Amino acid sequence: MVVLAVLTALGGLVALLAGAYGLRQTRRITAAGEVAQALVKAVPPGAERSVLQFETGDGRVVEVVSPVPPSSRRPLAAGDRVRIAYDSDDPRETVVLGHERRGVDRGFVAAGAAVLTLGLVLTVLAL
Repeated sequence: MVVLAVLTALGGLVALLAGAYGLRQTRRITAAGEVAQALVKAVPPGAERSVLQFETGDGRVVEVVSPVPPSSRRPLAAGDRVRIAYDSDDPRETVVLGHERRGVDRGFVAAGAAVLTLGLVLTVLAL
């Protein structure tokens, strides 16, 4: 019983940390990243998400997999132009402005906190 309770707490901790990391990355890139216009390219064969192509401030052309899932309320269509923020040190780290996934990350934080709390309560009761 103690092992199950500890594993539950660890699973909750992992979910909480994943959500917190996602929120931090989105906030960091949105606040300190460079802004550019990106072209949405068609979904490559065998892939699930479209590709974003943009030019960095130093003139490099970068293609990255879109962080916006095709199941979002407003999916990106091939040929669209979208505003993105990207990390100038690593342009592969992008956020599509207006399509941030803060709700998903907050959900991970909330669910992780709830499962972590449940795991800690079960651990205390099992001892």
